Amino acid sequence: MGEQPIFSTRAHVFQIDPTTKKNWVPTSKHAVTVSYFYDSTRNVYRIISLDGSKAIINSTITPNMTFTKTSQKFGQWADSRANTVYGLGFSSENNLLKFAEKFAEFKEAARLAKEKSQEKMELTSTPSQESATGDLQSPLTPESINGTDDERGTTPETPQYLPEPRAEPSQNQLPFSHSSSSINKHWEAELAALKGNNAKLTAALLESTANVKQWKQQLAAYQEEAERLHTRVTELECVSGQMTVIKSQKTELNQTIEELESALKSKEEELERLKEEVESANEFQTQKESLTQKLQETEERNQTLEAQLVEIEQRLEGSQLERDAFRKSLRTLLELLDGKIFELTELRDSLARLIEGSSS
Repeated sequence: MGEQPIFSTRAHVFQIDPTTKKNWVPTSKHAVTVSYFYDSTRNVYRIISLDGSKAIINSTITPNMTFTKTSQKFGQWADSRANTVYGLGFSSENNLLKFAEKFAEFKEAARLAKEKSQEKMELTSTPSQESATGDLQSPLTPESINGTDDERGTTPETPQYLPEPRAEPSQNQLPFSHSSSSINKHWEAELAALKGNNAKLTAALLESTANVKQWKQQLAAYQEEAERLHTRVTELECVSGQMTVIKSQKTELNQTIEELESALKSKEEELERLKEEVESANEFQTQKESLTQKLQETEERNQTLEAQLVEIEQRLEGSQLERDAFRKSLRTLLELLDGKIFELTELRDSLARLIEGSSS
């Protein structure tokens, strides 16, 4: 599964000045996310913070770490592995208390995990220690490697390694002619056994020498770590001697941080207001463009209507002239019709008179 974040908060990150060991140096320009991570494969807890792609905090929690609350909104802890002191400035005391509670909780979990791992190491190292103890019960000496006095012809009181008991040849059991060859074979077998024992002891000595070298290397590493820790303790003692100056500087720094936080808050509010104004201006610009487009369309329609109106007026004027001409021709026709009607009337009257005259 790898590392998983188990708690996150936001804070301003600081580190102690490595030169003066007094002043705080900000490592982030603004509040960043600070998270606790748990690595299930290695069973360790870490505090990690990123400013963009840069890791400004990468601290593994150990049982000897302590998170100290120096003010209502500021806390710090020392990381001996990174050889620095980290400081966090929170926006509220509640966030600081939550971070401190999680620090204590994961510190206790790290302590329990370390104890369990030590118990497992002790259980696994017990058989190897017993075997090593068994090997060390037979001390290696130059006499045991090169052969004891007994093996060279003398008689020590307590020999380390004795050859297998042999029966002395007697004249009753073996003929005299074969006694010298039997003795030679016996001493050759004994010499071969001694050479085998010598090879085994040489291998054991080499293995022990390698183990001694490894233990010396581990001891040198432990001594180096102890010296580094002693130097660190001396530095911390020097820092603690200047605690009064540091406290005053912390107070000033906390006041400066609070002022910067208030200024940042006002800037953020102003930025939000400017964003709203920009959004309103964008809306107004959109409305203006829409109205401009509608106005252009209206002007084009007006121009079209004006052209149609001119055309209609021209057509109306033409139709008016045609109507006047039609009226004139109609009047002329009416006058002609009136003349014809009058002539017909006179003709009728004449015919009537003729008819009346003929009948009388």
